[in-house]
Amino acid sequence: MSSSKASPWRCRPLGAEDAPRCAALHRVSFSNSWSINEFEGLLASAPVIADGAEGARNVSGFVLSRRASDEAEILTIAVHPALRGQGMAGTMLGYHMSRLARAGVGDLFLEVDESNAPALALYRRYGFIKVGQRTGYYARADGQRATALVLRCTV
Repeated sequence: MSSSKASPWRCRPLGAEDAPRCAALHRVSFSNSWSINEFEGLLASAPVIADGAEGARNVSGFVLSRRASDEAEILTIAVHPALRGQGMAGTMLGYHMSRLARAGVGDLFLEVDESNAPALALYRRYGFIKVGQRTGYYARADGQRATALVLRCTV
């Protein structure tokens, strides 16, 4: 998916040196966040393809996928809360999907909370369709359980 309007975000591949910033962003984005050590392990893992977006700050958003043969799964995607709604996630996802396609990925999967309307709208714009669901998959901060929708798209 492309746009004629230039993006203010610069996307780039991420490495293990980006683990502290990714962990900090994950912490402000999710109630069950991952540690620096977990990000270091993921970012150093050969099957993981990770991309970040930068604006005036350092990495202000990221997306991580794990590749298995000609498929990949988005493990997590996060945008700094102060920058949400400004197009960073779309720019980042487009960049990431291009990298996955160049790596030979044909199908991309992800799970998303069924109540996350902004994320669902973004994924629909990129061609994701519902292929399943996992009832009670996510633990919410209030103790409730949320259903995860399983989405797939062709890269």
